[in-house]
Parts: sequence; C-alpha cells; structure tokens
Amino acid sequence: MEAKKRSKMAWLWENMKGYRVIYIVGILGTLVYNVMQLTVPYFTQKIIDLFLTGEEATANLVNKRALFFQLIITMIVLTFVRTLIVYLVCMDVEHVSQKVLYRIRVHLFDKIERQDMQFYNTYRTGDLMTRVTGDLDAVRHMIAWVIRSIVEAFALLFATAAYFFYMDWHLAISILAIAPFIMVIIVLFRNKVAPRHKALREKLSHLNTAAQENISGNRVVKAFAREDYEIKKFDTCSVEYSKTNKKTAMTWLNYFPYIEAFANLMPVVLLVVGGLFIINGRITMGEYVAFSSLIWAVQNPMRMLGNIMNEFQRFSAASDKVMEIYYSEPHIVDKENAVDLPERFRGKVEFKNVSFRYEDGNLPVLHNISFVANPGETIAIMGETGCGKTSLIQLIPRFYEPTEGEVLVDDINVNDMKLAQLRKNIGLATQDVLLYSDTIDGNIAYGDSSLTKEEVEKFAKYSAAAKFITKMPEGYDTIVGERGVGLSGGQKQRISLARALAVKPAILILDDTTSAVDMETEKQIQHSLNELDFPCTKIIIAQRVSTTKFADKILIIRDGRITESGTHEELVAKKGYYHSLVQLQTGEEV
Repeated sequence: MEAKKRSKMAWLWENMKGYRVIYIVGILGTLVYNVMQLTVPYFTQKIIDLFLTGEEATANLVNKRALFFQLIITMIVLTFVRTLIVYLVCMDVEHVSQKVLYRIRVHLFDKIERQDMQFYNTYRTGDLMTRVTGDLDAVRHMIAWVIRSIVEAFALLFATAAYFFYMDWHLAISILAIAPFIMVIIVLFRNKVAPRHKALREKLSHLNTAAQENISGNRVVKAFAREDYEIKKFDTCSVEYSKTNKKTAMTWLNYFPYIEAFANLMPVVLLVVGGLFIINGRITMGEYVAFSSLIWAVQNPMRMLGNIMNEFQRFSAASDKVMEIYYSEPHIVDKENAVDLPERFRGKVEFKNVSFRYEDGNLPVLHNISFVANPGETIAIMGETGCGKTSLIQLIPRFYEPTEGEVLVDDINVNDMKLAQLRKNIGLATQDVLLYSDTIDGNIAYGDSSLTKEEVEKFAKYSAAAKFITKMPEGYDTIVGERGVGLSGGQKQRISLARALAVKPAILILDDTTSAVDMETEKQIQHSLNELDFPCTKIIIAQRVSTTKFADKILIIRDGRITESGTHEELVAKKGYYHSLVQLQTGEEV
C-alpha cells in the first residue's frame, strides 16, 4: 500500500477546492495589513520632521495646523482599518482550515472503512485514531496559522527592508547584514528538529495504542489482576512520549538564544550607525525614529521563522502519516467489468482447487480445497484449532483472495462480482462478537435499518434470543454497552446470529457461533435454522458433533486440507478423525 507521490502543499491545495479563492483573499489580506504596519512609522516621521525637529517646525505648527491633524487622524484611521483587516483575515483562514479539516477527516474515515483485512492486520487501532485526531489537528494548524505566519513574516520583513532602503540604503545594509546569520541558524535548527517530530508522532501513536487496548480489554486486565502491570506499561509509553516531547521542545530552546542574540544586535547597530548618520546630517531625526520604530519589524520575523519552522516540521511529520492513509487503496476492489447481479443469489457455493496463504506468512494456510454447497444445503466444517477453517470461510465474502484456484458463488467467480452485492447476500456471525453501543433492536437491524419491530423480534426468536431480551429492563430498547459489555458470551452470540439472519442472506456463514450457548439453546437454534422462512445455504464451523450431525455434508480439515467429507453416518463409518471426535464427545462406542 503506497501513497501517491505528491507534495504536502499540493495535497493541501487539493483539499482547499471550493475555498481557494477565500483563502487567497485571506493571504492577500495578510500582505496588506503587514504593509500597512509601515503607515504609523511613516506618519510619525512626517510629524517629527515637519512639526517637531525640522527647521520650519514652529512655522508649520502655526501655518499647517490642519495638515498636522490630518496626519494624526489618517494614522488613527489606518490603524483601525489594519486591525479590522487582521480580524477578518484570522476569521477567513480559520474558516477555511475547519472546512478542510472536516473534508480530510471524512475522506480519511471513508478510506479506513473501505480497506480490506490486510490493512487492519497492518495498522493498529490506536495508530489510526492518532491519525484521525492529533495528526489532523497539525494539518489544520498549518492552514490556519503556519502559512499565514510565513506570509506575514516575509511580507513584514521585505516591506520593512524596502522602506529602510528608501530612507537610507547604507543604514539599511548595516542593519540587515545580520539577517543571513539568523537564517543559517534556522536552517540548522530545521535539520535537527525534523526527525524528532517524526519520532514524536510515533511515540504518540504508541501511547494511544496502549490506552485503547487497555481500555477495551479492561475485563481481561481485571480478571488477571494486572492493573499495576498495565499502569506501569502505560507509564513507560507516557515517559517515552514525554522524553521525546521535551527533547523536541529543547531543540528550539537550544537554538533560540543564538537567534535572539543576533536579533538584539540590530538595535545596537542602529544606535551606533544611526547616531553617527544623524550627527553627520545624513538622516533626519524623523527618519531615525522611523528606523527605530520599525526595527521590531525585522527582529520579529526573524524570531518567528524559528517557531514557524518548528510548527512546519510538526505538520510535515503529521501529514506524512495522514497522507499514507489518504492515498491508500484496498487490494480487494470491484473489477471494472464486474458482473451486475441485482437479484437475490440462489446460494450455491463452490471451491475449486483453492489454496491460500496470508501476505505476511510463508506457509500456506489452505491446500487444494474443493467442495460444493448447493442452494439450501447445510455444510458443516470441523477441524483442529488453526487448521484453516476461518480462513476458508473468509474467502467467500472476499475478505481475502485465494492464491490459487477459484471461489464461485452461483457459478460466478467471486472476484468478478461487485463486493457490495456479494456481501449483502451473505450473513456472517463469528465467535468473537462485536456489538455496537446501541439498542438491542439497533444491533439486530444493523444490516437493514428498515426492519420493523415485528421483524426484529422474529429474527431474535430464530436465534433463541427473544426470551432473555424481553426480560431486560427496556426490552429491545435496552442500550448495549461498548462491545456488548453486560451481556454473557452466549447472549452476545445469539444477538449476533439474529443480526446475520436479519438480512435474509442467501448464504449464512456461522463461525462457531453457538460455542457459548447451552445444549438446550443450541437445539432451539438448530430447529429454527431448519425452519427459516427464506431459502438459505448454511456453512457452519463448529466443534460440537451435536451441531454438525444433521448437516447435508461435513468437511474435516486438517493442516489446511480436506481429509474427510460426507454425512454424519458416512464419516462415522470411515472410522477416521470424525469417528474419534464423536466417541470423545458422546462417550459412546459408534
């Protein structure tokens, strides 16, 4: 998964579509109000030379009093206008930054949602959360503050330098000769701080991952009384983040004194050289005052550039992380010529010489798997833990793709189908149940929000969940806690089964879905699955013989291969693995 090679600024510009004109207006406003910084020193120079220190100052106070008040009023009005422009510019760029932030965040979540399983095997939840939150805030800060500050610093610096040269180029060169030394220090700082910001983002990602995993796994922590251990582990991550954060901050503090020292040389140069120029009559007192009142306009941009560079490197490190997800593409997507199958599937499933291995694994998981599940049949899959049962069923909805062979649904290769149409015809319930922080009704109707209350109740009866649901405080309107906290394993599995049935799938896949329910409940579920009011092919992974014995076909998988295949009676007669399993679970000779 490789992000497209695109510059960070081009990426920002791409996401400003629709707001570019507004943003450019804001940047132009930044140029304008910084150039207007020169107005007060300019009018101050005129007032001093005309009415205070000039040869005709006394006469001008008498004869040009109106001009004096005109200069004062103009200076006040322009100051007010500049303040208004500053306010409008800040509102403008903040508005654009929030719009861009919203656009990128929505796009990012959309990208994450549409990724395939390999993506989730690669990225940790805490890492993804960091990219959608903290890293995006650095992007917003870049638009709202960093770019504007860069424009502000250079606009103020060049406008002031031009005005200095306009008044006296010798004095201007004397003051600005210090600037190159400051720029060299800033470049050295940038080279030092860039890798530290990248390390800081990684440490933050690790910190968030540790927090997310421990909060979501709090029951395991408490079950093993490992609170102190987890607190210590989190503290280690926190200390690492804190150290890296301090080291990053100290980088700027190590370079700042040198920048400050060179910046503070400018007033000294002005005092010495400017004083000599006044004595020699080269510049007027008004011009000296203008130089003096604008010296900050050269110093501050120099100081700001170091801080701006620090924030830019923060943005650079964060945007690398965001863009990696932003331009990522799933491997499993619809083909351009994918078959359009708007009608409900018949439910036939066929594996033809299918082999499979995970991208990060060397050994194959499945070897030359072949079988057929005809519409309406029930296929049971059994085998030892880790033999490849779950990997096999994940090939049907194309969570993964086989490395060899074909998986066919209704005699069409699933690779040639549209993913949405394929998956809408499949109901999936797994042993590891995830329920959302919603009502029980909302969880059951997750796959089809248009279900009526009566339909939800019907599917709850199919999964033997109706009885315990009606006993809950608010029945079907009871809010299920995060991941179903507060429900037993069997209750969660039954709600998960109801959710899978609620989409009325043509193919129902159950991955050890009844492992946590009692035998009586399992018997009710089996009866219900045989009495569904819609046609459905069932592929069931199970460990209990009581679940598989009534299947039309039972597949035994060992080491990724089908070693036995047939009905319950046929497999018992073969005296193989299944026969041993039946004896082990029933305790009877068969």
